[in-house]
Amino acid sequence: MLNALFIQNLAVVEKAFIEFERGLNVFTGETGAGKSIITGALGAILGNRVNRDIVRSGANKTVISAIFIALSDEVLSKAESFGVEIPDGELIVQREIFPDGRSAARICGFPVTAAILKEIGALMINVHGQHDTQVLLSPDRHLDILDTYGGLLSLREEYAAAYNGYKKAAADLEAINKEQENKAERMDMLLFQINEIENSHLSEGEDEELETEAHAIRNAARITENLEEANFLLSGDDDFDGAVDKVNSASLAITRALEYYSELGDLSEKLEGLSYELAEIAGQASSFADSLDFNQEHINAIEERLDVIFKLKRKYGGTIPKILEFEEKARAELQKIEMYDVRLNELITMQKKNELKMQKLASRLTEERKAAGERFARSVCDELEFLDMPNVRLEGKISSCELYAKGAERFEFFISANVGENLRPLSKIASGGELARIMLAIKNTMADKDEIPTLIFDEIDSGVSGQAAQKIGMKLKQAAQNRQIICVTHLAQVAAQADCHLLIKKNINLDRTYTSVEKLDFNGRKYEIARIMSAGEITELMLENAHQILLNAN
Repeated sequence: MLNALFIQNLAVVEKAFIEFERGLNVFTGETGAGKSIITGALGAILGNRVNRDIVRSGANKTVISAIFIALSDEVLSKAESFGVEIPDGELIVQREIFPDGRSAARICGFPVTAAILKEIGALMINVHGQHDTQVLLSPDRHLDILDTYGGLLSLREEYAAAYNGYKKAAADLEAINKEQENKAERMDMLLFQINEIENSHLSEGEDEELETEAHAIRNAARITENLEEANFLLSGDDDFDGAVDKVNSASLAITRALEYYSELGDLSEKLEGLSYELAEIAGQASSFADSLDFNQEHINAIEERLDVIFKLKRKYGGTIPKILEFEEKARAELQKIEMYDVRLNELITMQKKNELKMQKLASRLTEERKAAGERFARSVCDELEFLDMPNVRLEGKISSCELYAKGAERFEFFISANVGENLRPLSKIASGGELARIMLAIKNTMADKDEIPTLIFDEIDSGVSGQAAQKIGMKLKQAAQNRQIICVTHLAQVAAQADCHLLIKKNINLDRTYTSVEKLDFNGRKYEIARIMSAGEITELMLENAHQILLNAN
């Protein structure tokens, strides 16, 4: 449950620390005092989107923190799945909002996203505001209410799995049948492509080697001319001393000088070694020039091979690896087509299996829903009778339809608000006050189905007064016996039922508005209830009346 809420620099709230209790916690206050700010703060803690305009003027950020205790195993497990550690069984959520629109969230000090806050928060708090009655105005949501009440969500999930399996098998069958319309033509094409690539005996890097060789052959004359020139300059001839001869002559000169100067030994050896290396280079250049093949047939063969590779690249990919990859994919597709009969039988079997399971589960869902719908309608009508709507008839109508993700039927609430009137869709005739009480009746009916420990009602008593308001207060009190309820109200009859009464006050000091939250004692509650009931000055008679209301509520 929610143990405490800390708010700093949120709109008109400079700083507030609110402690909650088990049972029914009620917020009251004058119009414009900031009751909606409290529900907005709780919304931020639950991961809802926040507007940067909520940051108090002049503040560098808004800080909202909440402490939750008595955590369920589901909450602990969910937090653990996100890597959040919860020490001592206290879950602390903090949200910071900055004037530039940025926000940051933490759970027990661990940074988390707003999406994670939503997932964990949804297991701890259920917020019902005036706008949440839209659920009742949307027939598509009525079936969810019924299935939750009837404990049918797990059965519906099992059905949905069979339904999705059936739809997937049907889609796969349609796709494979379309593929088979041009099966023979496609197989011929794949076989031709595979054979063409396979018979080319491609090897990676082959094209680069051939291009290098072709380039060399195309320039063979120039290469030979330069190699022969290099050999001549190194080796010389009968009329010309080449570099080798000149280095030998230099080496002999150094050797003669060595007789007179011994330190020239290293230089002599270097020249002698250089002479050998130059002679070897000259020989290699000569040999390479002699080895060059100028055979025209060889040149033609290289050009033809490169032409084959070029055509394959143009058809199947810009490189040899891509061509080989294309071949591999073509083989896989061919194998898939050849396995058509096997795959077809598998899909037909799978579809029939899922269809039988789906129909069986759909029939079971239908029967369970009919029984649950009758029990649900009776229970809600009993609740509404207590809430001063004794003549209201609420029924859930099930209408058959084609199988879809939720089953074989649609479900919608119908209502007759007065004796003698025909049942009509709830979404078309219920007033705001009626919707509020119907929603409360539904919440009470489903109380033992909903394991969320804290419920928040934002002015659920809107549009009602008198005895109906008193009974709403009693129902909230009854519902709060097994869980924590936080309620924003403007009715004395509801506020009187509170286990914890919190007053939201607005003050103006030095041209700034400040909102504070105060927990009221019995005497404070008496004055606040008298204020709610009064139209002006609070008299002794009003105080005595408020005193009696509190005693009666207790």
